[in-house]
Formats: sequence, C-alpha cells, structure tokens
Amino acid sequence: MIDKNAIRQTVENAIAGTDMFLVDINVTPDNRVVVELDSPDGMDIDTCAQITRKIEEAHDRDVEDYELEVGSAGLTAPFKVKQQYMKNLGNEIEVLTRDGKKYQGVLTAVNPDDYVIEVPTKVKEPGAKRPVVVNQPVVITFDNTKKANYIINFK
Repeated sequence: MIDKNAIRQTVENAIAGTDMFLVDINVTPDNRVVVELDSPDGMDIDTCAQITRKIEEAHDRDVEDYELEVGSAGLTAPFKVKQQYMKNLGNEIEVLTRDGKKYQGVLTAVNPDDYVIEVPTKVKEPGAKRPVVVNQPVVITFDNTKKANYIINFK
C-alpha cells in the first residue's frame, strides 16, 4: 500500500509558498489516493493537474500501482481543517455540535481553539409588543464541533 505520509510530504512541498492548503488525504487498501486541496480564492483544474503531475513524478506508478485523484474540497462538504473556517469568515455556516445542538449563522471570528457565529435569535425586548430578531454570538470550540459546513444561499 502506498504511504500516506509520503504523499502528504509531496503535496506539502508542491503547495509550499502558495496560499493553498491541504484539507485531507485518503488512501484506501486498494491504493486509491484522494487528495483534497483548497485555497482562499478557490481551486481550478489547472492547479489540480499541476499537483497531480508533481505527485506522479515523486511516486512512480511502475514501482507501486495506484489510482490518483486530486481535487478541491467540495463546496457543500463539511469543514475538516481550520483554514476552511478562515476562508468562510463572513459567510453563513451550519454547525452541529457533539452534544446535538444545531446552529445556523454567520461565521464572525476564528480563534486558536474556537470560533464565533452570529445566530439570529428572537428576543422579547422590555416594553415591546413583539419579539425582535437580534444576532447573538455563539462561541463553539473545535473539539465540540461534530460537523460544520458552508450554506449556499440563492438570495
């Protein structure tokens, strides 16, 4: 089986000095290698092809046969690394915590151990007849996040 760490090292060398970041590498027992990359400006097919060529140069298919797929992290796929949170600052995300709570709001801050989303919440103001919607900040730790992903809005 092809060494996942060797692939990781090759990819990290290939993207060094760029704004790209590695999201995930998956190697199956039958040597199917899937590399997910991303960048703040998104990924194009030419960049993925360039990274594919660098991996193929470093890992000869005659020595060990493998199937290789290099692509960008999907738009609707859950976040896997902190850089994806940074990329989505100011965007609406949906979060499911490990204790089963679900939040939907705008990602406003990313810290070393947690992140903040502004969640629209109905609040009854004193003296008001009806509740008003205000954005309440919710701090969620990365450890308590089961799943977080970008929400596509067609507004």
